[in-house]
Amino acid sequence: MQNVPDDSMSSLKTLPDYHQIRTCTESYFERLGDSPLGMGWPNVADAVRRYTVMLDVMSFRHRLPTQPVSLLDLGCGCGHLYEHLLSQPDRQIQYTGIDLSERFISQCQSKHPHADFRQLDVLQSPEQLEMFDYAVINGIFTSKCSMTFDQMWGFVQSLLKLVYSRTRYGLVFNAMSKQVDWEREDLFHLPLDVFADFCCRELSRHFMIRNDYGLYEFAAFVYHQPAT
Repeated sequence: MQNVPDDSMSSLKTLPDYHQIRTCTESYFERLGDSPLGMGWPNVADAVRRYTVMLDVMSFRHRLPTQPVSLLDLGCGCGHLYEHLLSQPDRQIQYTGIDLSERFISQCQSKHPHADFRQLDVLQSPEQLEMFDYAVINGIFTSKCSMTFDQMWGFVQSLLKLVYSRTRYGLVFNAMSKQVDWEREDLFHLPLDVFADFCCRELSRHFMIRNDYGLYEFAAFVYHQPAT
């Protein structure tokens, strides 16, 4: 188990420069273009698998929605989750994509001028983040770049607490698994017991872990209410 600092929920100014995650991802984009590979993912097929898993956050609570569901895609990159949703017209979703990168948001807006894409640092400007039914955080917590575990974990906790407070039903995020043969130094391998302890203390005891979709990561679903 990793040594988690007691003061990890302290003010933003003690957190690491999490903008380096944006810088790392933009470097992939410069080399590989507007594609899942350009967002740092190894291939398209696995990226699509992630979208399917992440969108299950709504399926478990809104199997037959009578009204559109509002969805926040935090760390939307170049809008590939939105494009995946466009291929599923039966879903009634009011989509909002937010990213730190002005470059990515400009790319999204040029491709989808009528969609809701915004450049925003939600930790710096939390008052600009409204309520959503659900939130998807796909890829922000998989790479820590040059940050230490404790630095990255402090950032993760702060962002999860904020985003969870802006959801009516719940959120989902992914992180690299500790149940692997080897770990990469630049990736964020989050122990499940560390997350579970934090989640029950700070978010909700109504959570679910998926480690069954064939990748070296897990998806965590956190809800405000128990399943019915």
